[in-house]
Amino acid sequence: MSGLLLENKSAVIYGGGGSIGAAVARVFAREGARVFLAGRTLARLDAVARDIRAAGGDVDTAQVDVFDQVAVVHHADAVAAAGDGIDIALNAVSVPHDQGTPLADLSVDEFMRPIDGFLRMLFITSQAVARHMGRERPGVILTLSEPGARLTIPGILGHGVSAAGKETFARLLAAELAPRGIRVAGIRPHAVVDAGAAGSYTADLFGPADLAGLAQGTLLKRLPTLAEVAETAAFLASDRAAAVTGTVANLSAGALVD
Repeated sequence: MSGLLLENKSAVIYGGGGSIGAAVARVFAREGARVFLAGRTLARLDAVARDIRAAGGDVDTAQVDVFDQVAVVHHADAVAAAGDGIDIALNAVSVPHDQGTPLADLSVDEFMRPIDGFLRMLFITSQAVARHMGRERPGVILTLSEPGARLTIPGILGHGVSAAGKETFARLLAAELAPRGIRVAGIRPHAVVDAGAAGSYTADLFGPADLAGLAQGTLLKRLPTLAEVAETAAFLASDRAAAVTGTVANLSAGALVD
């Protein structure tokens, strides 16, 4: 029996050039998956692909705007044709959003930007890949959210509502797709401590002092790392997690306790 978690599986990662998407892509490839990276910035995708190929992994890249439904469908069709279906999909695209602005100073556009952005692209990508999953070949759709889905603190109206929406979307999608053998599981990391150093825009939101303060608000007095998020994604995508669906893996280091 192979020790590789994802051997012979085909995985598409939207936002594969971003900090989390790239980390997950490298682990998926290490675990034997053929990885298809999609995103708007081809240079960033190609940089990740070079790392994966250098380590002996199998990877393809494509420039795709996840808000362009036609383009996403065409790409999913091409991935399915190349990989004889799609086994795993992760949407790691992020939408810049406001944190810290109170209701009185928040515009409607600022409030709606993450809600419309995250949920629109989740719908588009999930619908596109689900057509190529299930039945004789079980599939897994992974989503990302944040502790804001359940935190009750001021200044995160749009962020918190969008995070809760992503988790609700994943839970309801799991119920709809389960009869076809498709699992849907979420990952809820807190602020990822090394994401900024990997190029994430969150470096503009959280400086070292902010991250230290967030860490002190967790039970473990630390924040999750990119490696921990990626390893969790690989496990959830694997057959070892075949009984896991309709739930969220809580990687908040104890900022939230279920």
